[in-house]
Formats: sequence, structure tokens, C-alpha cells
Amino acid sequence: MARPVTIFTGQWADLTLDVMAGKAASFGYDGLELACWGDHFEVDKALEDDAYVKGRWDILNKHGLRCFSISTHLVGQCVADAYIDARHRAILPDRLWGDGSPEGVRERCAEELKNTARAAKAFGVDVVNGFTGSPVWHMLYFFPPTTDDMIDEGYKEFAARWKPILDVFQAEGVRFGLECHPAEIAYDIITAKRALEALDHHPAFGFNYDPSHFVHQLFDPVEFINAFPDRIFHVHVKDSKVHLSGRNSILGSHLQFGHHERGWNFVSPGHGDVDLENIVRALNRIGYDGPLSVEWEDSGMDREHGAKEACEIVKKTDFTPSDVAFDAAFADD
Repeated sequence: MARPVTIFTGQWADLTLDVMAGKAASFGYDGLELACWGDHFEVDKALEDDAYVKGRWDILNKHGLRCFSISTHLVGQCVADAYIDARHRAILPDRLWGDGSPEGVRERCAEELKNTARAAKAFGVDVVNGFTGSPVWHMLYFFPPTTDDMIDEGYKEFAARWKPILDVFQAEGVRFGLECHPAEIAYDIITAKRALEALDHHPAFGFNYDPSHFVHQLFDPVEFINAFPDRIFHVHVKDSKVHLSGRNSILGSHLQFGHHERGWNFVSPGHGDVDLENIVRALNRIGYDGPLSVEWEDSGMDREHGAKEACEIVKKTDFTPSDVAFDAAFADD
């Protein structure tokens, strides 16, 4: 199936697109998944000037790279979060933060998501990946006592904020892939089903499948593919390693990523608990032929070494499914 292997540029936003593209090509990647921050893909510029879109492609073409998707995780997070605070200020440009009033931030970010769909169409890609934020994440533990009605209202709020955005996506012929993730409206199979139901199974809404967020929640990432075979719009290759020592937990212990006492950490693909071969087999079963996009995060490894090795690992592990039963040759003529 020779799926293209791309790399997500979100963790490389300190580099210009030209520099990043040159590095990715030298590492062996087939393309880039462009982050909508740094200078890699700027939504407002893409809508204002056709020359900007052409210039992005000129850079990619110069390095022999393709692009299948853009990603807007940071802005998407601010659409439906229950609380807007200094954390969100740190990830938004001034034009979206404005005066910082929470509802104003949510509304501006919602409009930016609609414009991102329009910009994606102008750029020639049909998938935008990202986060949604969540009105209910802060009620995860159900204490103080949390009623079912409170959670129901949160999902209704999520749907009310996101349906108008998804309608624009559908009108533009672009799909939105939520990266199911702690702090989002969906973070496991049960909450992903609930999010789909809240949206009345909107055709523009699916998933950017990322198994690294599932292994440290202790459920099988392959089961997510089995549950949503028609909603896997894009795939991240990312790894996570669980380090439960008897003194910590999967909750992170309020320690920064990379700290050796955390119960888990993101690691470079091939160095954690994600079983990439089983995931490839599951993707083959559902007929997924889109990119395998490395999202490289490992606090303990040089990123250029890791990104190059990750490309090699993914290309070595990916394989085309068989179109014949292995024992067909045993059959009688």
C-alpha cells in the first residue's frame, strides 16, 4: 500500500517552513503535515493572498514534498474549553486572544476554524486535524458530586459550538479530524462515540487517530480503529511509554513532560508501548490509504536523530495487505 510517510511540523515551529522542509526531505519523509502556527501555514494569509498559498507549495515542491493535511490544534482547543485562562493566552496570537474575555476568545476561535476549512480548500487539502476543547473535562473525577445532567449539558454545549463549524467544513468539502486526547471532548472509545452522537454523526467529523494517547490510558489502540473504521480521517504515528513505579500513576503527578517520575511519557516511535505493526494491520483491514504522519515528541532524545529514525521505522513497518489467502496454493485445481 506504500502509504506516504509525513511529519507533523507542530513541534518544529521554531524553524521556517523552508528549513523544516529541507530537514524532512533529508530524513526521508514524503511530505509534511503543516501546523497552523509558526510560519508554516497561516490561515489569515492563505485567505488574503493567493500568492501565499502558491508560495507554500513552491517551498514544498522545491524539496520534493507533498502535503495531505493541515492542523489547528491550538486554536481548536479554545473553541469549547470550559475555562479560558493564561494557558490559552500562551497558545493564541493577539488577533484571536483580543481582550481575553472568555466568550470572545471562543467566538473568535470558532470563526478561525471556519476560515481554516476555507483555507484548507484553497490550499488543496481536504483534512484539517485538531483539538476541540471540552466543557466537561474539568468534571472528569465526578467529585464534587457530578450529575449525568451536568455531563449531558456539556456535550450539548460542545455540539452547539461545533456544528456550525462542521457545516462550513462540509460545505467546503473538507473534513475535521479530532485527535482524541485527554482534555478534549473525546479521549477514549466511549467518549468518542458520545461526541459523534452529540453531533448527530456529522459527516465532516471524524478522527485523527493517534495511539500514543491511548496506551497510557491503558486501552488497546487497535480497538479504536475497530470501533470507527469509517471515521479514521488521518493517522499520527506517535509513541508513549508507561512507567508505573508503584509510586506514581497515569495522571502525570503534575510533573512536566519528560520528568523521570511521571507515570508515562511520550517517546520516539519504536521506543514505547505502541504496537505499530498491529495498527498497520488494522488500518489495512479498514482500507485506510492516507498518510502515516509522525508526530515526534521525546524529551530525552535529540529531535533530528529521532525524526530520521522514526521515518525509517515507519517505512519498515508499513506493508501492503495481501490480496490472496496464503493457503490458496494448497487448493485443488
